[in-house]
Amino acid sequence: MRISILIAAALSVGTASAADPMVGRTKAASACAVCHGPTGMSMMPNAPHLAGQPAIYLVEQLKNYRSGKRTHEVMGVIAKPLTDTEIDDLAAWYSSLQISVQVP
Repeated sequence: MRISILIAAALSVGTASAADPMVGRTKAASACAVCHGPTGMSMMPNAPHLAGQPAIYLVEQLKNYRSGKRTHEVMGVIAKPLTDTEIDDLAAWYSSLQISVQVP
């Protein structure tokens, strides 16, 4: 039983790495940048930063918006037509961006 769980986990990691951050970057420029900024750092107070977020988190939230499990007037419309591959690519792009924090 444990071996099958480990194999399934290893296969899912392999699938996640198939996402293409450069494809996600292109998609983000047309679908996400208006609210979340061209580098995933939002300039709008009501839109979160996406740069540096874990891919697993971004995938889950986009799928929740797409299904209606999580609601937001704009994000519901944006996420509805996204395919799983597009979601994976967007998550790969934003999670590949590195951010740093400077303490004042």
